[in-house]
Amino acid sequence: MSNAEPAGKRLLAINNYFYRRGGAETVFFDHMAMFSQIGWDVVPFAMQHENNASSPWSGYFVSEIEYGRRTSPLRKVAQAASIIYSREAQRNLARLIEQARPSVAHAHNVYHHLSPAIFSTLKDAGIPVVMTAHDLKLACPAYKMLRDGKVCEDCKGGRIRNVLRHRCVKDSVALSGLVLVETMVHRALGLYRDKLDRIVVPSRFYLEKLVEWGWPREKLVYIPNFVEVDGFRDAWDEGDYVVFAGRLAPEKGLATLVQAAARSRQRLILAGTGPEEAALRELAARTGADASFVGHLSGQELHRLIGQSRALVLPSEWYENAPISILEAYALGRPVIGAAIGGIPEMIRDGETGLLSVSGDVDDLAQRLADLAVLSAEDRKRMGRAGRAWIAREFSAAAYRDRTLDLYGRLGS
Repeated sequence: MSNAEPAGKRLLAINNYFYRRGGAETVFFDHMAMFSQIGWDVVPFAMQHENNASSPWSGYFVSEIEYGRRTSPLRKVAQAASIIYSREAQRNLARLIEQARPSVAHAHNVYHHLSPAIFSTLKDAGIPVVMTAHDLKLACPAYKMLRDGKVCEDCKGGRIRNVLRHRCVKDSVALSGLVLVETMVHRALGLYRDKLDRIVVPSRFYLEKLVEWGWPREKLVYIPNFVEVDGFRDAWDEGDYVVFAGRLAPEKGLATLVQAAARSRQRLILAGTGPEEAALRELAARTGADASFVGHLSGQELHRLIGQSRALVLPSEWYENAPISILEAYALGRPVIGAAIGGIPEMIRDGETGLLSVSGDVDDLAQRLADLAVLSAEDRKRMGRAGRAWIAREFSAAAYRDRTLDLYGRLGS
């Protein structure tokens, strides 16, 4: 790669999990690989977990906190304290800094496990600190701005007590109360607002939403996610289906998608698992939707499923950030049908690289599915190629690298 930084730079890469668990971890691992390739020494800091990738630095990782497991009342109290402010993470990080002082620290997801207490440790050590906002935790205590299946902004203006009033976390008074206390402590100590030097925001929508909720614009930096298109095959024999790939969760709009598939008489394949699977199977049977559930897929299996589809569909009903799945679909040469909500509209050129639908509207999504179906296979291929060409320019690894290096440079690293 060109424009590489000289040797001697060290990146401290921070994330709760040290295995590919979701979109945030994809960015985390790809970011580390990129900076290793350009000559940076990359040191990870994460939580211990049985699924973690191997690392010579794992001895510094903090103890695992996994929710839903049976444990003693005393252990639950200790975990609650660590969720809010982890002294262990601070101690381990301080030891790590002594052993391998970084030029810059770049965090991803840290709340509920590592905790933002680590930002005080980094700030006290004089290390520039950047965090990528993969969700809306910096504004919404429950991080999704979603309640009862609908977008919710009731905590805006500091009214964070609503997280408890509405029982936003798993409809639990105890968990919602814990998150309220967590938010109050973090804000009182300025762990995000005062300790972070810059916040990377992958979508313009999230940037503007955070500004709307009171974050200073100068603290936020737009750097979109990336894929390297050369690593994806784009020549496929098209099948007769559209595909959803991801977690089968309420906010993903899958009930809307199943009903829309039934009304438009389009074949649908859902790749993923999650809490809504049983309800979605029942809905498909009741509406007569031609829907197949193939479970969790990854790697080449998932690429083949998307590559041979007519399109990837993202019918989300919450404020999505900047889904990697859209970029990967384009890299595979496929168009995308996406709900016009959150950061999704920034990533679809309507009529050129895919189609936009009204979020939560069964009839409108059914019409978009039908519109796509009546196109020729060549027209759909042309849309996919346009998407691939677009992300090769604007969402490339090189663009991400240069934007990030520029940010680090402005922070003195």
